[in-house]
Amino acid sequence: MSNADINSTETQPLVNKVTSKIDFLQQLQQAIEAHDDRQVYALIDQQRYDHEIQKKDDEGQPDNTTLISDVFPELSSFLSTRLVEYLHKVYPFFYFEETQEGQYQFYFGNWWGRRLFGTLDVLNVKLVFNDEEYEKVATAFALEAEHKRYNSDQIDDLSQENDRLQQLIDEQDKRDQRKAEIRTQIRQLSQEKGMFFGGAKQRDEKQQLNAELSHLTALDEEADNAYDKIKQNNEKVLALSKEDTLIGYEKQSIVDQFGSFKSFEQRNNSLYRDYIAQLIAAQD
Repeated sequence: MSNADINSTETQPLVNKVTSKIDFLQQLQQAIEAHDDRQVYALIDQQRYDHEIQKKDDEGQPDNTTLISDVFPELSSFLSTRLVEYLHKVYPFFYFEETQEGQYQFYFGNWWGRRLFGTLDVLNVKLVFNDEEYEKVATAFALEAEHKRYNSDQIDDLSQENDRLQQLIDEQDKRDQRKAEIRTQIRQLSQEKGMFFGGAKQRDEKQQLNAELSHLTALDEEADNAYDKIKQNNEKVLALSKEDTLIGYEKQSIVDQFGSFKSFEQRNNSLYRDYIAQLIAAQD
């Protein structure tokens, strides 16, 4: 075997790999020039495309994403046009906003106080939800069985606290009267000469009266701040009620479009497959 043949044998695997990468880039270039979004998605994640669209598993597919990682923003921007248009139809209550080239965030609703609900991963055709906001809607749906809203328990607790504070305010005269009675009793006990058999009993009684007086004084101090606390609680209740109203809008939007929260979740999980299927149907 000649040196040329030996060198050829040794270098062929490398040549094959380089050729594969060149083919990948050429195919990607052709797909972009043809505005073939489906083919672009197939190329940038061939393994996922084969699994979810072709229904076959081929773990031997090469991963060429490192070749194009530096153009992800431009590629994402290219693919976002049709994707965002599609998402507007599937999720008419989501409003998308481009923050940087190829990067999007989306809001739930177009009403006052609407909430930032997540970001869009264009290359993976995925809605990346804000965990906290998503949990609120999910919990609100779960609470329907108990005929509650998301903030019902917090609002009830604050309302009960306000009732207690208002009672403290209303009972100020009663406390003042009782404190006067206690002080009179303490003075009487102090003026009485302790008997041999009655001294211990008088000390216990005096301790109990002093403890009750301290408790009533503490209630007075709390009552002094009760108006401010009630005002703060009312502001919290108002904010929580507004949030419940917004969540109610979100729930109704989901029900109107999907019928149930479960169907909404299922659509989120199948978004990649559904979108690629739509691109394929558009080519037919």
